[in-house]
Amino acid sequence: MSDSANATARIPSGRKSLAASSDRIALGPLDGRYSSAVAPLVDYLSEAALNRDRVAVEVEWFIHLTNNNVLPGTEPLTADQQAGLRAIVTEFDAESVKELADIEKVTVHDVKAVEYFIGNHLAALGLERLKPLVHFGCTSEDINNLSYAVGVKGAVEDAWLPAARALVAKIAEMAEENRAVPMLSRTHGQPATPTTLGKELAVTAFRLTRQLDRIAKTEFLGKINGATGTYAAHYASVPEANWEDVAKNFVEGLGLTWNPLTTQIESHDWQAELYADMARFNRILHNLCTDVWSYISIGYFAQIPVPGATGSSTMPHKVNPIRFENAEANLEISNALLDTLGATLVTSRWQRDLTDSSSQRNIGVAFGHSLLAINNVLGGLGRLDTAEAVLAYDLDHNWEVLAEAIQMVMRAEAIAGVEGMEDPYERLKDLTRGHRVDANRMQEFVSGLGLSADAQQRLLDLTPGKYIGIAESLVDHLNK
Repeated sequence: MSDSANATARIPSGRKSLAASSDRIALGPLDGRYSSAVAPLVDYLSEAALNRDRVAVEVEWFIHLTNNNVLPGTEPLTADQQAGLRAIVTEFDAESVKELADIEKVTVHDVKAVEYFIGNHLAALGLERLKPLVHFGCTSEDINNLSYAVGVKGAVEDAWLPAARALVAKIAEMAEENRAVPMLSRTHGQPATPTTLGKELAVTAFRLTRQLDRIAKTEFLGKINGATGTYAAHYASVPEANWEDVAKNFVEGLGLTWNPLTTQIESHDWQAELYADMARFNRILHNLCTDVWSYISIGYFAQIPVPGATGSSTMPHKVNPIRFENAEANLEISNALLDTLGATLVTSRWQRDLTDSSSQRNIGVAFGHSLLAINNVLGGLGRLDTAEAVLAYDLDHNWEVLAEAIQMVMRAEAIAGVEGMEDPYERLKDLTRGHRVDANRMQEFVSGLGLSADAQQRLLDLTPGKYIGIAESLVDHLNK
């Protein structure tokens, strides 16, 4: 046997290191393949955004203390000085990120680096004398908890919620368009009482809207009360100040809700509440993805091909529901992180441990996978056509679903005193269970029941496509 016959495929060794490339190569998909989809979150939940928010909190604390003459020897800053301090935040850019990173290499402490970073800018504003006021009375968590709260609030209100609302609006629009399109239901996967496609989509839109309403009402809590939440250093240094009022006014001035009782850390309960609501939204959306995928599978929806796109590398006819499949995976990843964050952040050993610090660095990743999924579902829904002929065909081949209506009419007739209406459920079960019943057989059965004329005519006029109750009008609940 030749050597070539014994050869096995091998990945070549000695490859160049991609990490050594002059162009930064992303490790994760959110920073690489899907970076454009999650770009709105970068301004709120990236490491750079966190540092900018830290700078913002420190600057506003500095201004707050001086404007309110909290410390003897201070006075309100001039308008130019305040503008100059705030410009450190508004002009925070890639060069600022590098400057801060260089300081952190020395301090080996991220928040201390922020303090020094701001201190370096004070001389140019004529505030060198007030350098000790930067980070006054603060532990790192005073700055961090407020920075995360500001960042998460911005991410929710300015990036995630608008995208989620746009998606729900699209689902509601499809519900309206399909409100009168009859559809065979399936309970336990088996043919069941018909509904309308619009009503089923409205159910999902209604569920998602409730979650968005909860998320929109989130309280973003914050604190600034020192190393163990007692204002000990504050009162030791400036005993005459009312530090609770100072702290409360400052936190609320940032657009947050003041938390009056904490350890060194703000307890993060609001984060756990928010992430639980977001995870529930994700799960409902995941349910929509699997349902729509299944409807595509049985032909209820036709997918509009994207010009030039490839459905399968080997089967040219295929148009795969990839957006919904992609969304499923990303929703699951998002929820794994949101669930972990919610469980981890509400616990802390005694007055402080660092588990929350490491955990919170993944908030952006959790949001990113959810936002990516939302965008994929929105794109997928936009390329669906309702195949009304397929839905009608399915209904016309399942006349046995009218058995429910017939046996209920028979019950009503029996109550009204019509003779011969005994055992309606059993009689319909014998007719329909395990059997396919067509229109003629069903109408023949109805005609032989001895119903009152009015009841008989109602049933003879009934078809699977008409047996939808008030499904069409139920869609109106989306507008209430």
